[in-house]
Amino acid sequence: MALGDLEREIMTVLWETYLPMTVREVHQELARERHRDLAYTTVMTVLDRLAKKGVVRQIKDGRAYKYAPMQSRAEMTAALMMDALSGTPDQDAALAHFVGRLPPEALRAALEAIQRQG
Repeated sequence: MALGDLEREIMTVLWETYLPMTVREVHQELARERHRDLAYTTVMTVLDRLAKKGVVRQIKDGRAYKYAPMQSRAEMTAALMMDALSGTPDQDAALAHFVGRLPPEALRAALEAIQRQG
């Protein structure tokens, strides 16, 4: 599932924090660190939309909600890549073309990560 620009920016805030955040905390982070002048209600709407898409989970905290990613950035990226690959009959060719465009050090790092996992 592809995300819009603001959705990706909000997800980056959540991924970098590692802790569930309130709408206010996300809004403040966007304003302070990313110099985004967004309405609080815009951030709240986007977080609610991300929750409905199953990208973040809502955690009830008193009268407010906190939001946390359902997947790591790497897991979500892999899922998006799998969705893209499953949409073509030429999966092998598409994957080979993609891998062929990666720098060799990225391929080595990916293979090492796979070996560490199992």
